[in-house]
Amino acid sequence: MTVTAVHKDTEALSLTLDAEFPASPDRVWQLWSDPRQLEQWWGPPTYPATFTRHELRPGGRVDYHMTGPDGDRHHAYWDVQEVDPPHSLMVHDGFAGEDGSPNTEMPTNELRVTIEEIAEGRTRMSIVSTFPNTEAMEQLIAMGMAEGLTAAVGQIDEILAGEAVAEPAQD
Repeated sequence: MTVTAVHKDTEALSLTLDAEFPASPDRVWQLWSDPRQLEQWWGPPTYPATFTRHELRPGGRVDYHMTGPDGDRHHAYWDVQEVDPPHSLMVHDGFAGEDGSPNTEMPTNELRVTIEEIAEGRTRMSIVSTFPNTEAMEQLIAMGMAEGLTAAVGQIDEILAGEAVAEPAQD
């Protein structure tokens, strides 16, 4: 499995997920920068994501929804704060109404992604969610944020494996 660690730090009000992939940082970055690739893994397998806006630049906006097994839709957004391809991304992450406006009744968090080469052809990706307060952290974790993020990132290996080039047949 790609996920190597998930750590909740109640003092720092953060949840950190670390994962490693047999790919270059550029390839791992593409999983974020291309909305069609992002749709293949963002969201747990039973709640796939559909990205309707994907402006991955400082000041940009990303809108998406996840569709549950019964057809229920859960809308969310990212207000993009920082982008440094292929090394990092920081967004303000929140829930949204159907019209894309922020749902102020739900907590938000800051999501920082870092991507670094750890060996030739091997990359570590860390996703750190930082919460504004203990209540927001507890609510999102109780909603299954850690398990959902782990399941989502766990789908990346299959995407990367599907790109393997078959060896030519020997005569």
